[in-house]
Amino acid sequence: MLAVGMVVVGILHFTHTEGFEKIIPDFLPYHLPLVYGSGFLEVLAGIGLLIPSVSRFAAWLLVVLYIVVFPANLYQAVNNIEVAGLPHDPPLIWLRLPFQALLVAWAWWFTREDINEVSQDN
Repeated sequence: MLAVGMVVVGILHFTHTEGFEKIIPDFLPYHLPLVYGSGFLEVLAGIGLLIPSVSRFAAWLLVVLYIVVFPANLYQAVNNIEVAGLPHDPPLIWLRLPFQALLVAWAWWFTREDINEVSQDN
């Protein structure tokens, strides 16, 4: 489920760049390359979760990625930035922030060695 979600969201970084660019804080340069780079890493990690020999690395990549992109979500909430195609409801935007912690925990769960040993044995 996480793998499919990451691939889908990663692809959206290439098909709907404008919305992702808008939520990158102004102090960061090169918004479009950052959108493409994060999208590429999300697709790569999503696929990687499905490959037992690299699934742990992919999970760690997602943990780091979720932490690194958190400032963009915070920037969107603080500045009440509307993104086309997404519902614009400020309380929901703020509620999305704690959800990031759940995503970190979910990805971290896949970093456990016992999880990867089971998937490699099958």
